[in-house]
Amino acid sequence: MRKFIILFLALTFLSCSYMPFTKKKEDKPATTAKSSQAKGEKEKVDKVEVGDQKPGDIKVIDGVEYIYARNRRYMLSPYEPEYVWIRKDQYSPGLGEGLLSGGAASKKDRDEMEKRLAKLEEELKKKGIAPQMVYPMQMGSIPLGMGFMPGLAMVNFNYPSPKMKRKVIVLPVTDTTNYKEEHLGELATKRLISRLENTGTTICIDPNTTNIQGILTDPTNLKTLNEVFGVVAVLKANLSDVYTSTSKIEGKQQQETSFAMSKLSVDVYNTDTGTILKQLSGRNPVFLSREGGDMSSEKAKMKSIDLAIEIIADDLLKAVLTLDWHARIASIEEGKVYLNAGRLSGLEKGGILEVYSPGEQILDSKTKTPLGRQKGSFKGEIEVVELFGVDASWAKPKKGTSFSATDLVYVKQ
Repeated sequence: MRKFIILFLALTFLSCSYMPFTKKKEDKPATTAKSSQAKGEKEKVDKVEVGDQKPGDIKVIDGVEYIYARNRRYMLSPYEPEYVWIRKDQYSPGLGEGLLSGGAASKKDRDEMEKRLAKLEEELKKKGIAPQMVYPMQMGSIPLGMGFMPGLAMVNFNYPSPKMKRKVIVLPVTDTTNYKEEHLGELATKRLISRLENTGTTICIDPNTTNIQGILTDPTNLKTLNEVFGVVAVLKANLSDVYTSTSKIEGKQQQETSFAMSKLSVDVYNTDTGTILKQLSGRNPVFLSREGGDMSSEKAKMKSIDLAIEIIADDLLKAVLTLDWHARIASIEEGKVYLNAGRLSGLEKGGILEVYSPGEQILDSKTKTPLGRQKGSFKGEIEVVELFGVDASWAKPKKGTSFSATDLVYVKQ
């Protein structure tokens, strides 16, 4: 019996010694080499594809300039590419781009982009091609449905008074958070003003310069802002629901990592009707607010506010731009018609403006709600002669002469 057991163990040992372990170990380096070679070829292909077009590249199609820039819908919905071709006249770097990328790098990219734009414009001038400058267009779309179906464009139209900057008033943001001692409301106010002005389409007026007593959102005060100062909208915002989460990552260097969330709600008042035009609300994606190191909690809160503003920025801008631009005749002296709008508002020498008397408010007969102020009687046309001051100009009469300091001027369509 003992001999049988010894013989069985010997056979078992010999069979194990012939298992193809050694062969697999010899083949593994070859397999690894093949996989690394394939991986290298794949990386090479990827690099070639990425190198074909870089952020900031510019191309011209039918005289229209396009910029290869970051897609604002990237990571907000599936299948959205990180970079897309955007029309030059519709492109403006957002706060989100500055936050997600380094400040120095983004400035370098912007400088390179400006150089490319200048070079391209010179080439177009030599060829005698005038780039088409079209004002941003508003589009209505079907909301994204189940299955992440792409939005379908339904309506598109050009904004009124192209190239003219709208005057708006941003009231101090009401802070209803638990961090009032950190003055987050003041921070949100400054960030919102900067975001609007950086688009190059709005002028934010300091409410203290109007010397209007009482609440600016009262219908009477809104009418005064519209007729006297040319303000088309008043923005009343509220900051709430600010929460932070901080944790430490264990390792060689323990450092804090913080996330934050905030909510910003904005009421857009139409000074023409004295009513709320639109109500917007934005809450930032938490994972984008990540900050590390010292003061990570404070930095995360600042980033969350910037991201909340960025979420509603496009819709807010569209609401403001739907309101038509106008200015007022400030005074008339020795045949010169002085206006309370100039270079900053977008006026140019030789521009033609139409003059109207203030019109009456039109009410809906059923709901009794104001629909808008109709233009008064047409008085004539004036031509801009000189731009002076921060935002003023004077014009000469071209058609008609019975103008007064209460008349309003509009861009001739």
